[in-house]
Amino acid sequence: MSTQSKNLTPTKDPSIDLDAEFQTSNIQEVLDKLDQELIGLIPVKTRIRETAALLLVDRVRKQLGLSAGAPSLHMCFTGNPGTGKTTVALRMAEILHRLGYVREGHLVSVTRDDLVGQYIGHTAPKTKEVIKKAMGGVLFIDEAYYLYKPENERDYGAESIEILLQTMENNREDLVVILAGYKDRMDKFFHSNPGMRSRIAHHIDFPDYGADELVAIAKLMLASQNYCFSEAGEEAFGKYIRLRMKSEHFANARSVRNALDRARLRQANRLFSGTKKSLSKIDLMTLEAEDILASRVFLENTVDSLPNTKKTNK
Repeated sequence: MSTQSKNLTPTKDPSIDLDAEFQTSNIQEVLDKLDQELIGLIPVKTRIRETAALLLVDRVRKQLGLSAGAPSLHMCFTGNPGTGKTTVALRMAEILHRLGYVREGHLVSVTRDDLVGQYIGHTAPKTKEVIKKAMGGVLFIDEAYYLYKPENERDYGAESIEILLQTMENNREDLVVILAGYKDRMDKFFHSNPGMRSRIAHHIDFPDYGADELVAIAKLMLASQNYCFSEAGEEAFGKYIRLRMKSEHFANARSVRNALDRARLRQANRLFSGTKKSLSKIDLMTLEAEDILASRVFLENTVDSLPNTKKTNK
């Protein structure tokens, strides 16, 4: 065998226990939090796990000298309001921190008003101040499409976009940007801003919840506040959700939270005005069917179902 052939003989590569690296990273704890906090959303949780796996393998590759350059981590979350986008962004920040891709792992959540000024010279300082706060973590921009208003020649959103683009390119190892909003509007935003589209590597769509999932979410929310449904109350809330989902402005878990706040208000008034003055712990915790059925959602749908009935504004 020639000297040249001997030099090409492969040597035994060092090995790394990927499972041990996964356990050391403690990202399973974050993934478990997602499962506990969010009902359903299986496609979303799967994508988060896949992204976590990619980052873990990338970190292991670096340990073996197989660097491929910093992966692009900027993301876009699309879906209707109340589908868990902010919660997932918060947990994503934790994963990035635990794997060493951001220094601090905090989340800064903003909208257009936090980035864009109303006068010449105001936008750049506002945008840069937000970026400064988010550096070392994740910047979450909700309803990001409002940054771009081509119909208004005096709008300063384009200036903010330009600063964000520069930061996303030049500070990829110290800041992750997540854009969020309705899917159709985000698609239009990316079509009008190809520079932004080229910097977003991960697109995750958040589906709407089903009625049974929303009832389960309601029970979780109540439990966190030491409340619960009676059996009849849970049945009534299921009916409420199915009616409420038909509303034009239904916002998934956000609407559930608002509905529970109103139900708690009715429960308090029922207890206060009732004849029973000695209340048990169960009394104070339980939302009954009447606390749900008093919602105007039931009245509106009853009126809609009556023939030849005209609704009037009062």
